[in-house]
Amino acid sequence: MKLILSTSNLMTSGSSVVRQPATAKSNVELINSLRSNFQTAQHLSSTDQAATGGVPKAQQYRSWTQEDNNALYIPAVDFSQRGLAEERSQYDITVKLFYLPGIPASRRCAHTREAIDLVLKELHADSIDLLIVSFPGILFDAEDDSDDEVSSDNGSEEPDDFDSMIQTWRTLEGLQEKGLISQLGVAEFGSERLARFLLHTKVKPSVDQINLKDCCVVPKSLILYAKQENIQLLTHNDCMDILPIGTTRELLGPGEKGAGILASAPKAGDGIQGDVEPQWVVKYTAVVKDRGVVENKGYFALADVGSCVEERS
Repeated sequence: MKLILSTSNLMTSGSSVVRQPATAKSNVELINSLRSNFQTAQHLSSTDQAATGGVPKAQQYRSWTQEDNNALYIPAVDFSQRGLAEERSQYDITVKLFYLPGIPASRRCAHTREAIDLVLKELHADSIDLLIVSFPGILFDAEDDSDDEVSSDNGSEEPDDFDSMIQTWRTLEGLQEKGLISQLGVAEFGSERLARFLLHTKVKPSVDQINLKDCCVVPKSLILYAKQENIQLLTHNDCMDILPIGTTRELLGPGEKGAGILASAPKAGDGIQGDVEPQWVVKYTAVVKDRGVVENKGYFALADVGSCVEERS
């Protein structure tokens, strides 16, 4: 079964997660906002249950989630009640899609479309202005502009290989041709990787988003090459492993900090049985152009649980 996790709009949630310090890593915001949205949905459900006599304990999570086509939305979503306040033309919509470590590149065509479709439904939009993709296992080193590839934090995953990145980019180019995306971007590419990458693309990236540990120093080689190729350099503070498996289990599990989605024990009837495996995370922002105000910001994430995980290739 697919588990679709959502934060809702962080700009209207009233939660403290909206006011994270600028230096806080993106996954702190993601995890806190997911947990906050789950707790809000659970609280509202508990209030309704108290008024109607409650539901069996084994079915409690179903009262605030929504199952549709073998996918469980956590919490339940009502896309008809969402969307942008003004005309689509008044916004710049930026989306960053994180492909997660250990997930086969062969899944990315479906994953990309799933993530984009959720964002478009959330915002009631027919296209996005910029899609930035983050490939797993790539680390940008601001000191020497090396194109180091590193394993994930648990040391068990190999970095993304170049051929799989090109294969994925073909999917993105196809979505741009269909008008769903205006511009494409990459993350953590140094000048050498960019130069090699551009040789294999029909649509070159308009943006290269890099994580600068020291905040201020961009390698001269990258500045010159990006200027030559008309690629805009942007910075970010996202962490590389944005949704680890252990964190996902804690979020969805039966513990004190968990949402009670996953069963507490084998053969227990209080949740879903099976191992959980996060597949991707997408972050989206909608900025009002003439005011520079972020009106809508949030995340979706997808995880597989049960037989889907066992069938992993």
